[in-house]
Amino acid sequence: MCVVKTFDLLPSAEAQLRAAAPHALLATATRILTEQAGAQEVTILLADYGLAVLQPVSQLPHTAAPVPAHDGPAGSAFTQQSPVIEVLSDPADHRVHLPVTVRGDRLGVLTVHLPVGRADPDTVLKLGSFATALGHELLTADRDTDLYLQARRTRRLTLAAEMQWQLLPGRGCAREEYTIGAHLEPAYAIGGDNFDWATSADHLVLTVTDGMGQGIDASLLTGLTVGALRNARRAGISLADQASLADQAVYAQYGGKVYASTLLLQFDLATGTVHAIDAGSPQLFHQREGKTTLVELEAQLPLGMFEETAYSEQAFRIEPGDRLIAVGSGVHDTRSATGDLFGERVLRQILRATRPAPPHETARAVVSGLMEHYGSSELISDAAVVCLDWKGRPS
Repeated sequence: MCVVKTFDLLPSAEAQLRAAAPHALLATATRILTEQAGAQEVTILLADYGLAVLQPVSQLPHTAAPVPAHDGPAGSAFTQQSPVIEVLSDPADHRVHLPVTVRGDRLGVLTVHLPVGRADPDTVLKLGSFATALGHELLTADRDTDLYLQARRTRRLTLAAEMQWQLLPGRGCAREEYTIGAHLEPAYAIGGDNFDWATSADHLVLTVTDGMGQGIDASLLTGLTVGALRNARRAGISLADQASLADQAVYAQYGGKVYASTLLLQFDLATGTVHAIDAGSPQLFHQREGKTTLVELEAQLPLGMFEETAYSEQAFRIEPGDRLIAVGSGVHDTRSATGDLFGERVLRQILRATRPAPPHETARAVVSGLMEHYGSSELISDAAVVCLDWKGRPS
């Protein structure tokens, strides 16, 4: 008789994941779940760059056949961010699909094939904790192996896209005060669009940047801009001074020949006060109680257009339950074949229709709607969307 040990995540299983070689997380997870939960098969599925499919991690060439990221049991676990139990008929077993998410950044799904009778609520709960621990190790492993980055790809990235994805903080972030979801297209050929964020005990700083041009030139410009903004932010100076120092860095390099359009936002986590600088073309929409409005900010010069530009901050306040959506110029300035601007009509319709959806799905839906409006998935301009749900800090 085979005796299955009681599945106990902490501390032994987590310690074994930490001790595993970076490329061996799947093998280690499989061994742990086989020994402690009686698993018959374990699969790690990672979301591809376009969030269209979930790519199984396997041996060379690093991936097997993908599954849809928004349909089926695994896709449901990914989009709903909750465990999904799939009942199998032959044999009468279960597959448990668990979201692999780290602090709001959705990485993929862990699928565990269990014998009948093993998918009890306590085991599923512990498997969920295991999936979260696995997610933390996957992020750490990316520093030392290309395996998981390769597994996420349905095709080769352009060099500019490779540079941009390495620059991003992730595609989502969650704290008790807010939840962020973001999306970029064309995912495998992105050039100059970028989003960035950083949080502290009291503030969240969020930026959306669109570097002028295309391809590697745009990626290099955006890389310099984001690096300069991070350097200034980490010096602990004001939002206006962050913009000014980044402006000087870009101008010093390019002499005003190219520039970066940037939206800078700083949130006071205790009060909901937002300080903003509109240095270019990204637009900001606000949703409250069924109404979608464009946040009217003073238009200021893009970063790097002129030498030593002075920037000023504006302030407005958001309330718990509010949603903010920032879109780059590749979204609101895109025209259909008939010349209809996406931002004039269709964008507002999508934002209203996706209000009940979580930020990740709203950001993806906006870009999907843009491609439908444009008439092709091969967008000419980069498209960046960042969606933030504000919950506020409890009193």
